[in-house]
Amino acid sequence: MTSKQPTILYVEDEPRSRRVMQLITTEMDVSALTMFEDSSDFLTRVHQLDPQPDLVFLDIHVRPHSGFEMLGMLRQIDAYAKTPVVAMTASVMNEEIQELRTAGFSGCLAKPIDMDTFPDAVVRILNGESIWHIVS
Repeated sequence: MTSKQPTILYVEDEPRSRRVMQLITTEMDVSALTMFEDSSDFLTRVHQLDPQPDLVFLDIHVRPHSGFEMLGMLRQIDAYAKTPVVAMTASVMNEEIQELRTAGFSGCLAKPIDMDTFPDAVVRILNGESIWHIVS
């Protein structure tokens, strides 16, 4: 993994998914986990994060801004140009994978989060790997 404990931002409107992420990351070597319950005032809240997250997980179907819209906002900030941004979704059809790739996501992980494989996926993503773990 990277030489330091990573910080993670997770934007998720579903309480159960946030609880699972909280449980998993408390068992991992994570410096900090910040969770947004929605995407309102997304850019303002992102600019207030200190430290800046090393990894961002975005629920695709969140309001008022979708995961695609939040990704676009992040990529307009120079400091986030190379930050891995991973789509999180419970329902992705095969044809949507290309749309996620084209939009610029670093990968996609299926929900519910797999507690057994998630820690390894985080390490791999932080090491530059693109992971597309979709369950149909």
